[in-house]
Amino acid sequence: MKVLIMAGGYATRLWPITKDNPKALLPVGNRTILDYILEKAGELGFETYISTNRFFEAHFRPYAERYGVGLIVEDTLHEEEKLGTIGAMKRAVDELGLDDYLVIAGDNLFSFSLREFLGAYDGTTLIAVYDVGDLELAKRYGVVVLEGDRVVSFQEKPAEPGSTLVSTGVYVFPRKVMGLIDEYLSNGNRDSPGYFIQWLLSRGVDIRAYRFDDYWYDIGSADSYLEALKTLLRESHIEEIQISPYSKIIPPVVIKRGAKVLGRSIIGPYAYIGEDCLIENSDVSDSIIFRGTTIRNATIWRSIIDERCEIRNLELRKSLVGGHAKIQRGE
Repeated sequence: MKVLIMAGGYATRLWPITKDNPKALLPVGNRTILDYILEKAGELGFETYISTNRFFEAHFRPYAERYGVGLIVEDTLHEEEKLGTIGAMKRAVDELGLDDYLVIAGDNLFSFSLREFLGAYDGTTLIAVYDVGDLELAKRYGVVVLEGDRVVSFQEKPAEPGSTLVSTGVYVFPRKVMGLIDEYLSNGNRDSPGYFIQWLLSRGVDIRAYRFDDYWYDIGSADSYLEALKTLLRESHIEEIQISPYSKIIPPVVIKRGAKVLGRSIIGPYAYIGEDCLIENSDVSDSIIFRGTTIRNATIWRSIIDERCEIRNLELRKSLVGGHAKIQRGE
């Protein structure tokens, strides 16, 4: 078996913060999404590969070297050129050969052990499913209907979901199913694995489900990203920083090297402050602030602010701010 982590998308739903940074490398606490996935995959002892694109190749190479995994790079530089998940899986098969593949979406944070997941694998296609508990929310995902652990229906982003169980982007495809990818692609559906699952069911392929509880996050929106931070940030990590005696830190937080917390500031709970940020006379909570950003006389709540921004004299709530932005209210 081989492990294939899919990180070839351009994450347009999270632009502008992912315009120049791959979603799999967004920080969640003191680690990136990819760190969480690679640590889980590393317990298995299988050959592991990251599938990405030429635009983001240089971002992933240090991770490949650090974790001792391979890189498969599709020759694309833009969203409109991308192969899609199934197209990228075909490229992996062409490069690595037919085998059983554990395929993991690179924007996925999940609570279960991959070793336990593979314990449910018996040579039949296996997908991990999670109960989101809300039919309206289920409309955003691939919806699964089960009889026991057997998948009897799969609907990709349905208008009327048949259940609240959704596919989470973790699959095992046996060798014989990977061998069907060429035939599937001849039908023109490349991007979503959900359509591949539907197609397999229509051909009578047996598919089983592994249900799990606790947590799952598809980091496809600012809300899901911030909720993942709240779940996974369980203890503070504070590097070499400058902090005023009049400022207060409410754990858990991550504050990276070179940050300055000045004046009467309150950081936390659930705040990520990147390298070389300056926070002065400001409150930051439930938020992610990327490197080199300056925040003065502001309140930031449930917001994501990209690198090298300047935010002054205002209150930001539920906001997504792109890199190098300057936003201020008059003095």
